[in-house]
Amino acid sequence: MQWFAAALLACGCVNLAAFANFPPARDYLATTSCSLSATPAACRNTRAAWVATYASAVGGAYDSQKAVAQCFSTGCDKAIVEDRVLGCAWRHVIVGSKHATTADADRASVETFCGGNALDEADRQTARDQAGVWMQLIGATQ
Repeated sequence: MQWFAAALLACGCVNLAAFANFPPARDYLATTSCSLSATPAACRNTRAAWVATYASAVGGAYDSQKAVAQCFSTGCDKAIVEDRVLGCAWRHVIVGSKHATTADADRASVETFCGGNALDEADRQTARDQAGVWMQLIGATQ
């Protein structure tokens, strides 16, 4: 199913990021200047690649999902609006999708970015619920 979603996305037949549960990628671009970042070049590079990375993540691509999760969790040098709940949700998608390349580090990231030191129980539940919705949308197996 993931290959089918990726093929639809690649051909331009459908924009999966337009689904109600996948707000447009541009909605997450930070409005602050990259010159305020400690690493302005990294900020600019992340912003330049964000729409494609996000679309690829929605399409099921493992590396893109990891990049999106990281940016939501950290803001990626002030390039993206930090949203730790969404970062946690994407980490659950990565682990729950059972990608062939999912590693112990991915499972550890759930604890690091979704654990009690990062989110409270209500936010963790929100992230799990959102991950479940997204996994259904991208056709991931749980």
